[in-house]
Amino acid sequence: MKYTMKQMAAMFDVTEHTLRYYTDLGLLPCERDSGNRRMFNEESVNWMQGIQCLKGCGASIENIKEYCCLCLLEESQENLQARYAIILKQRNEAYKRVEEAKATAKYMDDKVAHYEAILAGLAPDDTNPKNWTAESRPKHDNR
Repeated sequence: MKYTMKQMAAMFDVTEHTLRYYTDLGLLPCERDSGNRRMFNEESVNWMQGIQCLKGCGASIENIKEYCCLCLLEESQENLQARYAIILKQRNEAYKRVEEAKATAKYMDDKVAHYEAILAGLAPDDTNPKNWTAESRPKHDNR
């Protein structure tokens, strides 16, 4: 089956610009019709699905390019190991993002508890920056 740029964009909920970008990078194969318009086939759909999976895992365009290039090479143990290394790296980065999200959620839980104490009259309102002095200003902890 053949798909137009518009159909392919709708199928993957991306912009036509994104598809042009991926084809220009050589990540997404396409054919050209008689009017030199990009046309996609089932192989294109497979590649786009793979690209979206990697993108969804947080892979950079560079990592996606590397992975796609490896997929185009002859199958070998070395090739499989290289693709595996990319996937391991993405998994490690995902776990790191999870830990960062947990730390952010904990920080926000503490903020909510602090506001609840203020609202209950158990603590003074020290949340408004316009009332802070150099001594009373909360310390920044990179959040």
